[in-house]
Amino acid sequence: MFFRRLAVALPHSRRFFSSNSNHDLASAIDALNKEMESVFGEPPSDGPASSVRNEYKAEETQFVSHKGVKSTIGLTHIGSMGEAQMVDVSPKESSKRTAISSCKVILGKKVFDLVLANQIAKGDVLSVAKIAGISGAKETSSLIPLCHNITLTHVRVDLTLNPEDFSVDIEGEAASTGKTGVEMEAMTAVTIAALTVYDMCKAASKDIQITDIRLERKTGGKSGDWSREE
Repeated sequence: MFFRRLAVALPHSRRFFSSNSNHDLASAIDALNKEMESVFGEPPSDGPASSVRNEYKAEETQFVSHKGVKSTIGLTHIGSMGEAQMVDVSPKESSKRTAISSCKVILGKKVFDLVLANQIAKGDVLSVAKIAGISGAKETSSLIPLCHNITLTHVRVDLTLNPEDFSVDIEGEAASTGKTGVEMEAMTAVTIAALTVYDMCKAASKDIQITDIRLERKTGGKSGDWSREE
């Protein structure tokens, strides 16, 4: 008799669970709890029903915080609903901005000696990679979707053979006067230069590694100057 009465008391509750949204699920749980309370009375504050309800509310709050990631984490390329967006920089003031980045290409002794002697079949590795890095910096906005298309006033890419670990050390610098920074341009410059080194040398070895791509320092903009601390 008890189970029959419970089945009659709860027929309409099942329809709530057909929705996939968190809001409808919360409403369904609240409605079900109310119907259960009408049959069995209000549960104790430390009972299982109360525990489940509180746990769900905590998860719901966490979900809302995740969806509001812009206000919590402060990522400028994330909109209020979590979607990707290109930042509107029109309110910003123009200023001179620079950025320096670096990376390393570990060649191994055999390939290092070939590059040093300019014996790579494709030609002068360091010269070609230098031009590639400069060109890469100028194409950053085409390669990375949410980067602004900015006018660069200066790009520098230097490649140095390092006999200590048989590598090529690469440093890139980008400069501009505008409303957004040039960190991505500097990092793209060294990345494209490193990939070019790999392409020029891959016939001699597949063990070549590109490592430690990173920003070293930047100047200008609202956030001011920044330098990496070792």
